[in-house]
Amino acid sequence: MKPRVKIVEVGPRDGLQNEVKIVPTATKIDLIERLVKAGLKDIEATSFVSPKWVPQMGDHIQVMGGLKQYPGVSYSVLTPNLKGFEAAAQSGAKEVAVFAAASEAFSARNINCSIAESLERFDPVMQSAQRLGIKVRGYVSCVVGCPYEGKVDPERVADVAERLFKMGCYEVSLGDTIGIGTPVDVQKMLESVAKRVPVSALAGHYHDTYGRALMNIYASYQFGVRVFDSSVSGLGGCPYAKGASGNVATEDVVFLMNSLGVDTGVDLEKLADVSAWISTLLHRTPNSKVIGPVLAKRPAEMLSIS
Repeated sequence: MKPRVKIVEVGPRDGLQNEVKIVPTATKIDLIERLVKAGLKDIEATSFVSPKWVPQMGDHIQVMGGLKQYPGVSYSVLTPNLKGFEAAAQSGAKEVAVFAAASEAFSARNINCSIAESLERFDPVMQSAQRLGIKVRGYVSCVVGCPYEGKVDPERVADVAERLFKMGCYEVSLGDTIGIGTPVDVQKMLESVAKRVPVSALAGHYHDTYGRALMNIYASYQFGVRVFDSSVSGLGGCPYAKGASGNVATEDVVFLMNSLGVDTGVDLEKLADVSAWISTLLHRTPNSKVIGPVLAKRPAEMLSIS
C-alpha cells in the first residue's frame, strides 16, 4: 500500500481573502465544488471574521449554506473568537480553525493582542466546540521568521503549538508565514515542536515567497509530517507580511507527492483545470510550476471557464 498524505486545501479562504475585488459567492461555492471533484477532501471554505476586517469573507453564511455535503469531505472555517465560533456553529460548521502566532509583534498587528491573550480567547471556543462535537484545528503563524521581529526561536513555536494541542486542537498547522524558512530551519523547528506535540498531530503550511515551499514540504515529509496545507494555483498569502504573496500551489504539492510515490487522492489533471479556471476568473497567472506542462497535454477547449 502506498504511503499517504492529507492535503488541506486553503484556497477558498486563505487564497481568496486578500483579493481586492469581491469574488461572487456563487464563484466561491463553484470553486469548492470543483476542488471536491478533483479529489480534495479537506477544504477550508471560509472565515467567520468581521467583514470590517476581511470584506472578502463577509458572505460566510451564504457560502456555508450553499455547500453540498459529500461523504468523507470536511469543510473547515476560520474562527477568531467565540462570537465567530458561534456564528460558524449556527451555520452548520463541523470543523473550525483557530490561529495564534509565535511572534508577539505579529500577534499584535494581526489580531491586536498578545500571544497569551489570543490563547485565552480560545478557551471558551474549545469548551463550546467540545460540547457541540465540533473539531478544532490550530494554526501557528511565523514558525520560522516574523516580518517585524526577524528569526523566531523554535522553542517559542513549541510553546504555542503545545498550548493549542493541550487545549484540544486535534491538529496543529505550523506556518512559515513569510516564506523565509529553509529545510534546515524547518527541521530544527520540527525537532523542538515534536518534543511536545506528536508528529502525527502536526501539519506544514509553507509559503513560497522565495521558492522554498516544496523543499520545506519534502524536509517535513522526511521528518514524519503527513499533512500539508496548500492553495490551488498558489492563491493567497498574508496581508500582514510584506512580500509574502503566495501559498504553495496545491498542484505542485500533488506533483511532488506523486513523484515520491505518495498517495494524495487528488487527480492532478482535474486540479490543473481548476487552477486554470479560477486564475482566469481572477485575471491572474497561475502561481504553479507544473500547471503549464500538465495543461499542455489537454485540449484547449477543456480550459474554458464555463
